[in-house]
Amino acid sequence: MSRDLALLWHQIRYEQLTFWRNPQSAFFTFAFPVLIITVFGLLFGGIGPSDYFFGLTALQYYVGTIAATSVLGACYSQLAIVLSTRRQNGLLKRVRATPLPSGTYFLGLLAHCVLVSVVDVLLILGIGRVFGVPLPGPSQWPALAVTLVLGAAGFCALGVGVASLIRNAEAAPAVVQFVLFPLVFVSGTYMPIHADVVNRVADFLPVRPFNQALLGAFGHGGFAWTSLGVLAAWGVAGALVAVRRFRWDPRPE
Repeated sequence: MSRDLALLWHQIRYEQLTFWRNPQSAFFTFAFPVLIITVFGLLFGGIGPSDYFFGLTALQYYVGTIAATSVLGACYSQLAIVLSTRRQNGLLKRVRATPLPSGTYFLGLLAHCVLVSVVDVLLILGIGRVFGVPLPGPSQWPALAVTLVLGAAGFCALGVGVASLIRNAEAAPAVVQFVLFPLVFVSGTYMPIHADVVNRVADFLPVRPFNQALLGAFGHGGFAWTSLGVLAAWGVAGALVAVRRFRWDPRPE
């Protein structure tokens, strides 16, 4: 048990060092959501609660949805691209030849993505506070923590699942964005959606339930169990695809 924990800690440390030793990538991972919420704060900071934003102020709404987007970026987009690149470079094949268990390798990746997501969300909360959005109270933190961890785990599983379907590293960004871009918009990330049909469809996709769960945690502090259940189902689906299709060695050309 102690050996497994030591290997896991080593893998988490390796992923963190790799991430922070690429300062340009690390900077823009955090800069993009901070820039977006700052722009929205300047544009919408004076708008009070309204039905258009489902009873929230404009910035309360966007703090939740942009926080969700930052988790998507750290846990889905980056992970799918990183794994595709490592596979093509032969790094995954070398990892597979080491005594490091596969489960420990992916747990290390998950823990790393959760840590990056937490930093992102805290930065967004801090910028929101500058524009008058109150920080979550003690009663809100349990639901917020569970939602973040479950969302990060689910989107990590989807990221690994998508990576298993990508043939080469050059195609990874296009495939990742092709999947993510429409989901973000139909899920109301950048603009509330009031079309019932669109919302009903989006409720069965992974992004809108994550948005709703975070907005609930930021708002009344309760657990959005239905949304969390949808997130968990998508995480299981991504994990099943990853288990069946994931390759450690580069695909033959």
